[in-house]
Amino acid sequence: MITNFRQVFEKIKSYPKKQISVAVAQDPTVLEAVIKAQKLDMADYILVGNKRQIIEIAEDNGFDIQKDKIFNEPNNLKAIKKSVELVSSNRADILMKGMVHTDDFLRGVLDREVGLRTGKIMSHVNVLESSSLDRLLFVTDGAMNINPDLDTKASIILNAIYLANIFEIEEPKVAVTTAVELANPKMPSTIDASVLAKMSQRGQFSGKIIDGPFALDNAISPSAAKHKGITGPVAGKADIIVVPSIEAGNMLGKAHVYLTGDSLAGVVVGASAPVVMTSRADTAESKLNSIATAVLMANMERTLSIKFGKVHY
Repeated sequence: MITNFRQVFEKIKSYPKKQISVAVAQDPTVLEAVIKAQKLDMADYILVGNKRQIIEIAEDNGFDIQKDKIFNEPNNLKAIKKSVELVSSNRADILMKGMVHTDDFLRGVLDREVGLRTGKIMSHVNVLESSSLDRLLFVTDGAMNINPDLDTKASIILNAIYLANIFEIEEPKVAVTTAVELANPKMPSTIDASVLAKMSQRGQFSGKIIDGPFALDNAISPSAAKHKGITGPVAGKADIIVVPSIEAGNMLGKAHVYLTGDSLAGVVVGASAPVVMTSRADTAESKLNSIATAVLMANMERTLSIKFGKVHY
């Protein structure tokens, strides 16, 4: 089981180098991350965006970039489309969000002409490296699905399980979280959590371990779960946190970074290729972690389809 990003970096050292297509690359933390990824033999890059600004940022920060790998497109929307097209046409392996709004970026990912649709629900997962837990925690969905219904939450769970499997967590424990631990008709998220837990009990997730509703404390803290009398295989031991809405996931991810100082990675799962999607304000470290995660995803998909099989609901 992979418990930190250092182990990810070690694991992918022997993997083939991948090609990253960066949409709207004129950002110092993005450039720093892709340059480090190249130096680590993790990935090469194609930078799509305003060439003049990219070169200026590189010179101001002392970055040694390859100018022949810059595709000049000053218009952000056109730059996104070109970046996506490079991936969908197999000229790049990984798509990465640069200095652009998430909604504009996702419109490119979902573009019906050149996008990365697979017919499945796509969702975002933040992988949190927690020094207090001494392991990784997968939080979904804080960036893509705004207010998912029951069916969408089931797909979000499957995507997160797939990513956790890639991190060698073969039987991840999934906590469907809300504000309280009891089903309450006045709080629809608690009803969804209860139904998903019952679906898991009935084998509708092929034996995967899903429970809820949980509040965050009793999902990840054994002492909090014990104090509140919450039992079961997931209580206090969750690997995956399914949040009730995009607001909850977004705040949880940013609280992790800005209140604890710990790192994270952010990726989209369910697209036809790995997608690196972090906040524009995230550090170069988090963006490099995200690239490493995407490289891990790109190299592990076929192995996992054999080892773990498909998960159905």
